[in-house]
Amino acid sequence: MMKPNQPQSGEMTQVFDRQSGSLVERLLFNHRLAVIIVCVLITAVLAMQAKNLRLNANFDSMVPNKHPFIVNYMANKAQLGGVGNTVRIAVEARSGTIFDAGYLETLRKINDEVFLMPGVERPFMKSLWTPSTRWLGVTEEGLEGGPVIPDNYDGSAGSIEQLRANVERSGEIGQLVASNYRSTLLVVPIVAQSAGGPRIDYGALNARLEQLRAKYQSDRVSIHITGFAKVAGDLIDGLREVLMFFAIAIAICVAVLFWYTRCVRSTLLVVACSLVAVAWLLGMLPALGLELDPYSVLVPFLVFAIGMSHGAQKMNGIMQDIGRGVDKLVAARYTFRRLFLAGLTALIADAVGFAVLMVIDIRVIQDLAVAASLGVAVLVVTNLILLPVLLSYTGVDAGAARRSADSDAMAEDGAQRHRVWAFLDLFTTRKWAGVALAGALALGAAGFAASLHLQVGDLDPGAPELRADSRYNRDNAYVSANYSASSDIYVVMVKTPQFKCVQYQNLAQVDALEWQLQQLAGVESTSSYASLSKRMAAGMNEGSLKWYELTRTQDMLNNITTRAPRELFNYDCDLLSVYVYLKDHKAATLDSVVKVVDAFAAQHDSTEIRFLSAAGSAGIEAATNIVVRRANLEMLVLVYVAVIVLAFVTFRSWRAVVCAVLPLLLTSILCEALMVALGIGVKVATLPVIALGVGIGVDYALYILSVTLANLRMGLSFSASYHRALLFTGKVVALTGITLGIAVATWVFSPIKFQADMGILLCFMFIWNMLGAGILLPALGYFLLKPAVQPVARAEVREAAEPIGDAA
Repeated sequence: MMKPNQPQSGEMTQVFDRQSGSLVERLLFNHRLAVIIVCVLITAVLAMQAKNLRLNANFDSMVPNKHPFIVNYMANKAQLGGVGNTVRIAVEARSGTIFDAGYLETLRKINDEVFLMPGVERPFMKSLWTPSTRWLGVTEEGLEGGPVIPDNYDGSAGSIEQLRANVERSGEIGQLVASNYRSTLLVVPIVAQSAGGPRIDYGALNARLEQLRAKYQSDRVSIHITGFAKVAGDLIDGLREVLMFFAIAIAICVAVLFWYTRCVRSTLLVVACSLVAVAWLLGMLPALGLELDPYSVLVPFLVFAIGMSHGAQKMNGIMQDIGRGVDKLVAARYTFRRLFLAGLTALIADAVGFAVLMVIDIRVIQDLAVAASLGVAVLVVTNLILLPVLLSYTGVDAGAARRSADSDAMAEDGAQRHRVWAFLDLFTTRKWAGVALAGALALGAAGFAASLHLQVGDLDPGAPELRADSRYNRDNAYVSANYSASSDIYVVMVKTPQFKCVQYQNLAQVDALEWQLQQLAGVESTSSYASLSKRMAAGMNEGSLKWYELTRTQDMLNNITTRAPRELFNYDCDLLSVYVYLKDHKAATLDSVVKVVDAFAAQHDSTEIRFLSAAGSAGIEAATNIVVRRANLEMLVLVYVAVIVLAFVTFRSWRAVVCAVLPLLLTSILCEALMVALGIGVKVATLPVIALGVGIGVDYALYILSVTLANLRMGLSFSASYHRALLFTGKVVALTGITLGIAVATWVFSPIKFQADMGILLCFMFIWNMLGAGILLPALGYFLLKPAVQPVARAEVREAAEPIGDAA
């Protein structure tokens, strides 16, 4: 309600000093048209640039390139073809066995098409139809061998029978051929980027694989495909549905904001400015050589969500001032004065929360950090500057402004205090503040105890980014059930002096390592030159298992090199590979293997032999888990240090910092406990969420505290100061917290499981940070924050801004 002697709108414009306010305010609002023109031009340019943005994935960006495991792998990568980014295609005979002319012809056609696909590392591709798949046997004339598919194969019964014999002598049963003879594998290494060529497009590769499946799958043949490239492709394909959920979330935000304001123009402007920020971000990424991948695709929505939160605060302040009779330009400037510093600090805290992710040595997370930090930086312009400037021209609907002012006036006069504000105001009293703090302490203790069980890495077999019943995970389950050589391969690299890799003393140590690894519950089988030598020794002695032992005859060990698979040793014979096939890639399985290999290496490494971890998909994931485990604590410490410093610079009060930070800390602890309860591990996809929650959550505390402290400086009681903060910024905090929580909760229905997990965690953090700012903050403030002993006089010009104090 207007005060009796308050100037009318036109009168206020006349008495308002255009040269008042900070230099930034005068520069922006005295040149409003120039600000809008510049923003329109930038939007047009970056919107055009956004057309060049690519959605892709990158295997190399998913690995910690500076970790010793990855350094070892990269140093020997050229000699370890097919142990990193590999697709496995299982071709199953729905009836009968693989020893059928029709099945074998289909397999040959699939082999030829896959061989010619872009991105395939052809020298290391392996299937029954590749020449590198060979058999070795002992006959009356000595050792004999050759390709598994006979050179004279013609599909006749005789050649198929010869093929069966070759398969049984190849050692590929359980490797390339299922033990029940119902399917065979194509092992297809992928080259992410050829020399001087473009990076592989995983979306296009996935489309080719699905076309292959559609072409050859029938009532006689079934095709199952696994591997990183397939997961990445499925995630990229699933992003169409992800975008649909983003659209639903945006629609919910718009609908709730309009329900709150009943003002079309201000609602559309808040949404438009938030979308402009997203457009700027998407245009800047290709200019910087960055792409969106399945893990950073959530960033544009997070930028939109943060923009909606800050934009709603600016719109609400302007609406309240206009409702009290202030001219729309003056209202925009008053709101800018009151909230710019709080908004800027909150956005800097958001940016820092994202930026600390740069300390994690995983490129995909670093790219996410860059993208998110850019998005938050853009919001300073679009939502803290452009939005108030636009609203200074358009104003808000008169009826909406009047309703807002009348509601606040009645609440301020005590005639009609909303029951929610009355409930929250209870926590500014000793009794309820004590209850809230005791409850928070109990929750924190219970949450911390639960968070100690938080695991790093994947907790489920298959691809946890996808649903358990997804086609990929069904395919993975089939491959795991039918092959002892799973797709989860941990490769130990054994370095020796040149031409000495097959010396008995070296192979004896390799054999000892294999024996230790075979005792682990998570290991299905192992393969190495040492185990091949033992099989050869038995074969050359009429197949008697009494001879299944590593021979000490060096000539025999040397002779095996002419027939051994090339992946077991290199041409210079100074590198041996020990393949460890795991049942899954769960964190516990990987940890057990790493522990055994590290202990063995510590005991046996010398100048003559060194055991290096690790290559293979499981080795790379083990290195990633190690980095993520270390980075989790480091990241949290850095983000909290940054938030504490920024809050202290803003408030100049350690007491206010405690009030702002402790609710965030409780949310972080409870979020980790929730991850334990839901069976979500800390990994590349989930690691950023906790940091994001801290950065975004501090917004709520900053907006409420800034207004509360301003009123305390004017001598008002803590209860009155907090109530005024609720009337001005608090109700928008509640609005955005609940709205964004509901919006991201819809993600739980996404076919992409990691998006569903993110939706649950973000919903929890949005809601819980809102509750922390509404309940725990005033409870802490009751004991820590007191009114100023010598109140600061209110400026006369600010009478129009009642009941809001100067928070800038």
